[in-house]
Amino acid sequence: MSTVKTVGVIGAGTMGNGIAQACAVANVRAVMVDVSEAALEKGRAAIAGSLDRLVKKEKLSQAQRDAALAHVHATTRYHDLADADLIVEAATENPAIKFEILKKVDEIARDGAVVASNTSSISITQLAAVTRRGDRFIGMHFFNPVPMMALVELIRGLQTSDATVALAEGFAKRLGKTPIVVRNSPGFVVNRILCPMINEAIFALQEGLASAQAIDDGMKLGCNHPIGPLALADMIGLDVMLAVMEVFFRDFADPKYRPAPLLREMVAAGWLGRKSGRGFYDYAAKGS
Repeated sequence: MSTVKTVGVIGAGTMGNGIAQACAVANVRAVMVDVSEAALEKGRAAIAGSLDRLVKKEKLSQAQRDAALAHVHATTRYHDLADADLIVEAATENPAIKFEILKKVDEIARDGAVVASNTSSISITQLAAVTRRGDRFIGMHFFNPVPMMALVELIRGLQTSDATVALAEGFAKRLGKTPIVVRNSPGFVVNRILCPMINEAIFALQEGLASAQAIDDGMKLGCNHPIGPLALADMIGLDVMLAVMEVFFRDFADPKYRPAPLLREMVAAGWLGRKSGRGFYDYAAKGS
């Protein structure tokens, strides 16, 4: 398979704009697609703000910042992905939405293009099956915030070819990431371990074992975690956390993966964490 020159990114949200930025900084053209100009403008602003912070920290020069931003092309037209060598779907963690997007992408993408999903929990084999390119389909699970996090999980579906894995592995390294190859299973490796731990922390809060701050301090100071599980849940998004736990609960059919009722209630209230201004902590009050 040829070198990746153009990457399509479906979704201009937190993960999508982060992936587009990582590509752009590595001098790879990124075509970022979303349904509205407003979403695209928000995504471009997030990228510009992130690059500006890197300039301020002297990790990028102003010229490198400008060149990276010029590599990002925002569009509402899926047909602009026709020349992409690799297309990464980074839409909402909802199977029905992903199926619809992937069918559309499969129609537009050129024959030799590889399609990847940034899903954090949904079966890669199942996602690949809605396309006609199962051998050229792979999971590329980036971590938030994408520009800062070094890991990319590469998930082999049943149909994924060795050549596709090799291309994804080489591309991840080109972005300065460390890829690990895992087989298809709900949550893959990192979220299989991480999300139940966070879910258990939510149960502990729900049961009144300790305050949110005490739980987070306990895990930071007692286990040397850089961030507490509840603060991390707020960063991930409680709706994303719930979606992942629901996949585990359904696919493993094991009660140990039951989502905490408090998690369900907070999502129902619209308390989704940092992105909504309130989760286990009140970010509006903090002004952050």
